[in-house]
Amino acid sequence: METVGEQIIAVDLGGTQIRAARYDLKLNLLRRENTLTRAELGPQPTIERMKAYIRKVLPAPADDVLGIGISSPGPLNPFTGVIVAPPNLHGWLDVPLRDIMEAEFNVPVYIGNDANVAALAEASKGAAQGCRHVTYITVSTGIGAGIICDGKLLLGREGLAAEFGHIPIVLENGSVSSVELEAAGPAIARRIKRLIQGGEQSAVTDLVEGDLSRIDAKAAGMAAANGDRLAIKQLAYAGRIIGLGIVSILHLFNPEVIVVGGGVTKTGDLLFEPLRRTVQAHVMDDAYTENLRIEQAALGDDVALVGAAALVATAGGNLDISELDRRF
Repeated sequence: METVGEQIIAVDLGGTQIRAARYDLKLNLLRRENTLTRAELGPQPTIERMKAYIRKVLPAPADDVLGIGISSPGPLNPFTGVIVAPPNLHGWLDVPLRDIMEAEFNVPVYIGNDANVAALAEASKGAAQGCRHVTYITVSTGIGAGIICDGKLLLGREGLAAEFGHIPIVLENGSVSSVELEAAGPAIARRIKRLIQGGEQSAVTDLVEGDLSRIDAKAAGMAAANGDRLAIKQLAYAGRIIGLGIVSILHLFNPEVIVVGGGVTKTGDLLFEPLRRTVQAHVMDDAYTENLRIEQAALGDDVALVGAAALVATAGGNLDISELDRRF
């Protein structure tokens, strides 16, 4: 399957929305469409909606397409293009999405874990532009990462590398947890709920109108921004846990920039200040942080689409990211 097209189709397959877009070879947006995923209906109806929205953004003539990139929740295998069993896509089990889409559109199709493609996006058009050693971390409902080492996406043997959220953390009571279980949005909400139920006072209670089941990281962030001590303390705890995880990343990969994105990062310095302090306090040597940048992600909600387009431009992350400049 060979193509010399000059436009790229990008798809963001999310648990809530499907977004499709067309980019030029410099990753400039040309058109974008979106629809609800309706994941509860199962894989086949979702795939048909994906096909329909890809057709909406296809250029005329349709043969002017270099490829289609798809950002998907994992676990997935980027080498075979099989979606294994994403928890937020009901009924998806070993779905050969790449083969389905290549048969439909007759162009190369590349599928990537959403955190991996976000790393490509930030390195291509975002906060890590121009860098060759990049770690992208997303802090939201879960915590994931994508790592670029010397210009290439780190995938591992089965495409399962860079699961930052599952770095083990030993707690004070001796039990083993993980970065995700301690610092993702639901963990922050869970701790705040438990403390309020234990008698502590917090403005979060008023924000959720007394319904503690509605506590989430967004409510925690709003309360913290208004000076609520309990919420500030819990965000700081999350920042410290993420910081400890980043220390491991620094010692293993020695990146030049750490980009942190996802919904929880909208709390800004309430998360980032304790994160940065923790990194500085626990890194083995100042040489790891002397020229290190820790940045908030720049691309916001566009990160998955830009990353899916960059996935095509780098042939699934197999080409050096400098090829984006040389080829296009």
